[in-house]
Amino acid sequence: MRRAVVLLALLAATPIGAQADVCDDAARAVAARRVESSRHVLVFRTASSIEVGRHFSVDAVVCARGDAPPATGLRVDAVMPAHRHGMNYRPSVSPRGDGRFVADGLMFHMPGHWQLLFDVVTSAGVDRIVADVSLE
Repeated sequence: MRRAVVLLALLAATPIGAQADVCDDAARAVAARRVESSRHVLVFRTASSIEVGRHFSVDAVVCARGDAPPATGLRVDAVMPAHRHGMNYRPSVSPRGDGRFVADGLMFHMPGHWQLLFDVVTSAGVDRIVADVSLE
C-alpha cells in the first residue's frame, strides 16, 4: 500500500510536460513494471501480490511519447492466450488525473501465463499495451 501511495504521490506532483521523466522515476522508485508501445509508456504495479482466486488492484500511469496525444482513459483486462479465455471478472478503472489510473477487481482464477491488456484511450484512438504475467 505504501508503495502505491508513493507512486501516486510522485506522479501527482509532476507537471504533465514532464511525464516521460515521471514514468522513468516511478519505475525506479517503487519497483513498478514498465511496458511500452511506440506512442505510450505505461508504468504499473499491483497494490498487493497476485494470487490465484484473489482480487487485486493495479496502479498505473500513462505517459505519451513524443507528440502522441495524452491518455484520456484506460481500459484494463487480462487473458490467458494458451487457453483462449479471459478473466471471470470485469475490473473497474478510475482516473486519478494527469494520466494516473487505478484498476480494481482483477482476479486470475487459475495459475499459468496471463497477459494484462492495457488499452490507452486517446483523442486519436486506442493504443494497446500488453504485459506478461506468470502465476504459479
